[in-house]
Amino acid sequence: MAVAQANRIDLSDTGLTDAELFAPVELDAAAVEKITAPRYSYWHSVFRVFFRKKSNILILAALAFIIVFTYIYPAVMGYDRYGNIMDSTAKHLTPMAAIEKFGFSIRWIFGTGASGQSTFDAMWYGARISLSLALLCTVINFSIGIVVGAIWGFSKRVDVFMNEVRNVVSNVPGTLIISVWVLVFSPSFPTLLFAMCVTGWIGIAYSLRTQVIIIRDREYNLASKCLGSSTVRIAVKNILPFMISFIVTIMATQIPAYIASEAFLSYIGLGISDTTLGKILYNAQSAMVTPGWGWEFWCPVMLSAFISVVLFLIGQNLGDAADPRTHM
Repeated sequence: MAVAQANRIDLSDTGLTDAELFAPVELDAAAVEKITAPRYSYWHSVFRVFFRKKSNILILAALAFIIVFTYIYPAVMGYDRYGNIMDSTAKHLTPMAAIEKFGFSIRWIFGTGASGQSTFDAMWYGARISLSLALLCTVINFSIGIVVGAIWGFSKRVDVFMNEVRNVVSNVPGTLIISVWVLVFSPSFPTLLFAMCVTGWIGIAYSLRTQVIIIRDREYNLASKCLGSSTVRIAVKNILPFMISFIVTIMATQIPAYIASEAFLSYIGLGISDTTLGKILYNAQSAMVTPGWGWEFWCPVMLSAFISVVLFLIGQNLGDAADPRTHM
């Protein structure tokens, strides 16, 4: 106690007034949440955790393979579905027969189809359209769903209105909405894209709304609000990092789902008129049960499954790495 009194400074000896010694400090929304901690980079930690698992490198290599053969290979090699249609001996060939007739080439390793076309080329040409449709649907639905879901979770007035909208839309099968829209208009790429996006964002927005409600009332968010942080800052700085993992995980399931939806609609005759994976399966229905022609059907099925599994695994592992709780 005596030591503390000895070390105490008498401010009157400084010759300064109280106004000079003590001054009011203005509220700084950024400074109230600033703490002394080691330097932390969110995305650096995400990729550090992601590449910690060596199997992810193999999955990324598979994704690179898909991108090259989906977008680059068709542009370089070209695809002519009716190039051999006048040659009756080029139709429905097995891989060995196709290689024997045309010579060894990567385009004949899966045989030929009903028009004498390369099954390998047709698969990747169709995958380009199917994958592009799935990616565009994902971007559009998630862009709308994230914005609406965030507002839905913060605003009670919007919550009441959107719950009624969801109750109405959720009672109508999505496949029925898409089928009616495609039947009313021409079965083209823009038509199917709009049909899959017109209500597809509502489920995503509702899932985000639920997560926002859970996270927004946590103690650190209430403390930030009491300290004067704005709602937008709380949403961006405190809630969004925890939502990224959830968003990426949902995307990992939605992209394969869109590919499967396109394949199903084309398989029942309601898809895009152009060549897609679903259209190839639709045209090869008879080949599935015909001896020696099974390659025409099962090769697109395996490619669709391969693309879906790769995208799903990348999304799941990236979603796990995006969780800040894994960065410790």
